[in-house]
Amino acid sequence: RHPELSYQEHFTSAFIDEYLTNLGIEHQAGIAGTGIVGVIKGTIPGREYTIGLRADMDALPITEDNDHDYVSLTPGIMHACGHDAHVAMLLGAAAILTRLRDRFCGTILLVFQPGEEKAPGGARLMIESGIFDQYRPRIFIAQHVLPELNTGVIGYHSGPYMASCDEIYITVKGKGGHAAQPSLYTDQIYIASELVVELKDAIAQMAVDKAPTVFAIGNIIGKGATNIIPEKVEIAGTFRTFDETWRFQAKEVLRDIASGMARQKDVAIEMNIVEGYPVLINDEQLTDRAMTLSKSLLGDQRICEVPTRMGSEDFSFFSERYPSVLYRLGITASGADEQRLHTPLFDIDEKAMMTGVANLVWLAVNTLPYQGT
Repeated sequence: RHPELSYQEHFTSAFIDEYLTNLGIEHQAGIAGTGIVGVIKGTIPGREYTIGLRADMDALPITEDNDHDYVSLTPGIMHACGHDAHVAMLLGAAAILTRLRDRFCGTILLVFQPGEEKAPGGARLMIESGIFDQYRPRIFIAQHVLPELNTGVIGYHSGPYMASCDEIYITVKGKGGHAAQPSLYTDQIYIASELVVELKDAIAQMAVDKAPTVFAIGNIIGKGATNIIPEKVEIAGTFRTFDETWRFQAKEVLRDIASGMARQKDVAIEMNIVEGYPVLINDEQLTDRAMTLSKSLLGDQRICEVPTRMGSEDFSFFSERYPSVLYRLGITASGADEQRLHTPLFDIDEKAMMTGVANLVWLAVNTLPYQGT
């Protein structure tokens, strides 16, 4: 009911802080701004082994159009990607895990992460803060809701799962003027249009032999009029792929084409590429182990394989550094209309959170060296 945008999760962070304090869980707050890391240590003597459980907690700038009792109370902001459920499930898992300390040795980190929805990514900032250097985690686990799956179903994908993502910003600057005097201006809207076509064609042709790729332009602004040629046109888009080498090469191709067009048309073209998230790779051995554990908890029929997605996730920064797995949690009740992520009507079947909490706890306890059932 109190969603907050990326890197502004102050109320959320304070709520988590108080909740962990009431549970008696050791934790550090203020990491990368609003991030929190809780620590649950098993009491059984044994070898040191630490795992991380991650939940993101930021919301989106979307006006909610639902009427349930937990609808957003903040105009223009809502949890349209389920991050509130991610936090709730990790808090639920924390409440259970702290009562199971005598069942395992090693350490469980509860990672409440800001800013998943906005570059440079809260995962990257938390890692760069050095907080994990003192705990030296061996693996990381995360879950993310998925409307395409029914409530109670868990989806896994081994290997490369989600694409990299970079933000592309282009500005075309030249001479503006009266549309009736073409000899006195450079036609920035026409040049921008030609540039977009050339960029998309080049990437599409080169990507055929590379990896699944998306280069898309989502915004073009040229503030002219019917008889006014603007001096500046701004273009914004995204580049996504599943190959890090091709990712680097493609960005150089984009820059080269823009530079060539600028020389040809006698205008200035500035390209700013904001580095986003790398490819998210689910460790194959860890994913196979997690699937086996989930099947033992929930039954084979409730575990499935999900396809790759061109969407991106900053959990990829964890998967770059540690063996990691991000799995999907079904949130659509049987027979209900499927809601899409990042839309005003996004909602979840809250019963799904019971499955999410149970699976998180089960994976955590059975991944650590432990005793008991």
